[in-house]
Amino acid sequence: MLLSLSIWLPIVSGLILLALGRDDQAKTVRWLALVAAIASFAVTLPLITGFKVDTAAMQFVENFYWIERFNIHYHLGVDGISMWFVPLTAFITIIVVLAAWEVIEHRVNQYMGAFLVLSGLMVGVFSALDGMLFYVFFEATLIPMYIIIGVWGGPRRVYAAFKFFLYTLAGSLLMLIALLYLYLKSGGSFDIQAWHKLPLPLDAQTLLFFAFFAAFSVKVPMWPVHTWLPDAHVEAPTGGSVVLAAIMLKLGAYGFLRFSMPIAPDAAREYAWFIIALSLIAVVYIGLVALVQKDMKKLVAYSSIAHMGFVTLGFFIFNELGVSGAIVQMISHGFVSGAMFLSIGVLYDRVHSREIAAYGGVVNTMPKFAAFALLFAMANCGLPATGGFVGEWMVILGTVKYSFWLGAIAATALVFGAAYTLWMYKRVYFGAVTNDNVRGLTDINGREFLMLAVLAVAVLWMGVYPKPFTDVMHASVTELLKHVAVSKLQ
Repeated sequence: MLLSLSIWLPIVSGLILLALGRDDQAKTVRWLALVAAIASFAVTLPLITGFKVDTAAMQFVENFYWIERFNIHYHLGVDGISMWFVPLTAFITIIVVLAAWEVIEHRVNQYMGAFLVLSGLMVGVFSALDGMLFYVFFEATLIPMYIIIGVWGGPRRVYAAFKFFLYTLAGSLLMLIALLYLYLKSGGSFDIQAWHKLPLPLDAQTLLFFAFFAAFSVKVPMWPVHTWLPDAHVEAPTGGSVVLAAIMLKLGAYGFLRFSMPIAPDAAREYAWFIIALSLIAVVYIGLVALVQKDMKKLVAYSSIAHMGFVTLGFFIFNELGVSGAIVQMISHGFVSGAMFLSIGVLYDRVHSREIAAYGGVVNTMPKFAAFALLFAMANCGLPATGGFVGEWMVILGTVKYSFWLGAIAATALVFGAAYTLWMYKRVYFGAVTNDNVRGLTDINGREFLMLAVLAVAVLWMGVYPKPFTDVMHASVTELLKHVAVSKLQ
């Protein structure tokens, strides 16, 4: 029941908060949201302590009929590929609740409720082992995020929310057709693990591969279907940007591992060059685009696209270093990008500007905050001993093993990452104080210090001691690669 608790505790808590419904109860709502978020995280901890690292089998499995007539099951389970994303999702939700504590003053219950519901739905995506259950959770995540951007976002929030919704929904419709085809081909089963064993001809695999690609590439997002992300990030409130970067982008990447590669392994090998090419374009071209941004949020949004290019690159070089490195990158990016957007949010709450030119010399007035921001900036560059380094380095090593020249191109991301991140940090934090807004800044309070300190510990922990993460995923990644290596052609 642990997975069900991880899903439904935040969802039910969020719905209760939605029902409270008045701003004069804001203080109570904030505390209830924090308690619910902490409780939701607490129920995921036994997943970590009770997880068996020496097997690729699904663990903590729950399976019973949901809609018996169509053989749709409420089927949950996690393996080494998905396990870490459950506690990561719950952890980020706590951070988001803390981040909004003083900033959100109106419709507090709806804001907190939307994030709790979203948290449960995202855990459902990582846990679902039934195709239709996965699709329901996958699509349902759009609703709270659409509301979060559309209600609490910036001046162009409605445009950004519509663009986000339409891009992601359009891609998912092709996935639905693929799921229905697999349902019929498997004799009326939505069991994802049974689909992995279907002997499908290459033409069918190709169509399935690109149907899944349409859904998952938009969600990652891969170049050239990435244009919704900078708009969504810029207009979203700080909490929305944190969850979008830390968790929601990972839903698409996770889909490649759970659907595209194991269900259509021959097509995955056949079209790996296509994914690798798009990934390298994201790494290099988007890195250059990030260099010229004037808006801090937009810069970090493009940075996320470049980092996620490493993830898809790692998957499709089909070696353990690459795939494991890509999953580590997904987890560490959750901490690092979340911390980067929170840091921008701290400044925006005080100055109400995201423009780099509106700052300068922040270290003089906010020394504690500047120290945290420097750590997160270094992690975003991929500095050794931070979480941002481990996954990228593993993917680069795996890519060099696959092809030296592709590895060399991928490694340029470390140069571009350092260029755009440190250039931004220099202009915002270093130098003399340039204007009255910066002169009047006050350093972070206890609440802000706590959430940034917790993220700093997570970033350093992943960088110094990534073994617990790689141990968990080793057996499942090995099994996946064995499965993809064996032809399913009949």
